Amino acid sequence: MAIRGISRGLLEMLFELGRQHHPNEFVAVLRERNGVISDLDLVPGTIVGEKSASFFIDMLPLDTHRAGSAHSHPNGLLSPSPADLRFFPSVGRYHIIIGPPYTRADWRCYHADGSVTDLEVIG
Repeated sequence: MAIRGISRGLLEMLFELGRQHHPNEFVAVLRERNGVISDLDLVPGTIVGEKSASFFIDMLPLDTHRAGSAHSHPNGLLSPSPADLRFFPSVGRYHIIIGPPYTRADWRCYHADGSVTDLEVIG
């Protein structure tokens, strides 16, 4: 299914996760419903730190609605790292990076190849 956008409520939840985990990163898996990214999964066994967050791909729930991932960069850089670019294709097509101060202006969305994409905020 084509993704039309992300729900405002989920985006606000991602900012809150960033604030709560700061100065550590967080990572979540994004899910879509009817073309809108509106849900997330926190994967069991996730490892977080100040410079990275990771999980074992084998721990992902089976889900045909997986859209991609979201994670924070507490250093404020909203560009994907080399590790992000290796990770993105294994999880989905859309990948959101958020950073401090975790407001509506502090996020970017990327395709799995690392190219920037616009994602409409819905709701």
